[in-house]
Amino acid sequence: MTKRIAVIGPESAGKSELCQQLARIYDTEWVPEFARFYLDRLDRPYEKEDLLAIAQGQMAWEDDKAEESGEYLFCDTNLVVIKVWSDHKYGETDQWILDELERRHYDFYLLGNMDLIWRPDPQREHPKLRKHFFSLYENYLKDHGLPYGLVSGIEDLRVKCAKELIEDFFNQ
Repeated sequence: MTKRIAVIGPESAGKSELCQQLARIYDTEWVPEFARFYLDRLDRPYEKEDLLAIAQGQMAWEDDKAEESGEYLFCDTNLVVIKVWSDHKYGETDQWILDELERRHYDFYLLGNMDLIWRPDPQREHPKLRKHFFSLYENYLKDHGLPYGLVSGIEDLRVKCAKELIEDFFNQ
């Protein structure tokens, strides 16, 4: 059975690059962030309803990749991120997302630390709120008793940290 590992964290925490590198190391699949694909094609500012479409697209991509993956499936973001974002921006989260959060299982979470420099990107909105979002993600993981490890370091050290966290968790 494939072990799902969700990589979450604030903007510019190296989630996408980390997923790609880990998938190469473990010779498996990774799930890109659907929001990037969706927002790149949107010809207007996103709205609350778009977050549901993004969530559904992310889960569809994840389910497709799970069929092709090996021992692990690395998910660049998941519904925790969408919930935190929706609550922050709109003060609530769509019920479908909440229900799916309860239904979906991830074996482990990698929480990206804020030790990487901010990289501007048209889809990034809050360079000054990284600590705020980091705290929201970490509190969510703790409050729900979800297993996670904190990924820190730059470049190869970050990948080494993530790999050690994965090995330690799954070889307990």
